[in-house]
Amino acid sequence: MTLHDTDAGRIPRRLTLVLRGIVLIGLCLSLYERHWMNAAVIAGILMLTLVPRLISRRAKLYIPPEFELLTIAFIFAALFLGETRDFYGRFWWWDIALHTTSGVLLGILGVLLVYVLNETPRIELHMRPGFVAFFAFCFAVACGAVWEIFEFTMDRVAGANMQKPMLGDPSGLTDTMWDLVVDTLGALVVSVTAYVYMRKGMRSFVERWIQRFIAGNPRLFVRRDVRKPGQKGPDDAV
Repeated sequence: MTLHDTDAGRIPRRLTLVLRGIVLIGLCLSLYERHWMNAAVIAGILMLTLVPRLISRRAKLYIPPEFELLTIAFIFAALFLGETRDFYGRFWWWDIALHTTSGVLLGILGVLLVYVLNETPRIELHMRPGFVAFFAFCFAVACGAVWEIFEFTMDRVAGANMQKPMLGDPSGLTDTMWDLVVDTLGALVVSVTAYVYMRKGMRSFVERWIQRFIAGNPRLFVRRDVRKPGQKGPDDAV
């Protein structure tokens, strides 16, 4: 049994297939009802859910199924439910919940990036838990800020409505500030949790996922042959 077929990865992979199936059903319904624009958007969403798998195959990179599921679930909630099913309009808290979730996910990604650097044998780098947590927090907040700049640009240049106007504030500034606030709170939760786990030497679920990523991509974590000047290695033998 390979790493890809372990019991721990079966449930996330099945849930991923379920989400893709729901999007596909939505695409078929839109085509049946001749809602061509909506069908085009859903088709784009369906293709977007395949991006993690394409990256994995093209780059020969093992992506833990939990990472793939979280990515697709966020795409599903933000684009399929939020845009095509108008959850943003039906539920006032939908946008806030998604931005909070994005802060958490970006915080996890920040922890993953710095943890991998910290554990890579090719890189002589040993970072303390406080710095890892601080980097993850700053990474998540910075990504959230860049996204808000993107929303502002799309609204001004393309006439989109990504910055949802709120009651008493048609400019969208209140929406932007609330998005940044909940992004920051989500990132803070992950950063503090990561710090506590690393400080106490406890194994969190994020660390288990990271260890699976390292185990699935051994070629990325092979120690380079370090030699002294003039010293020959085994590959230099005639």
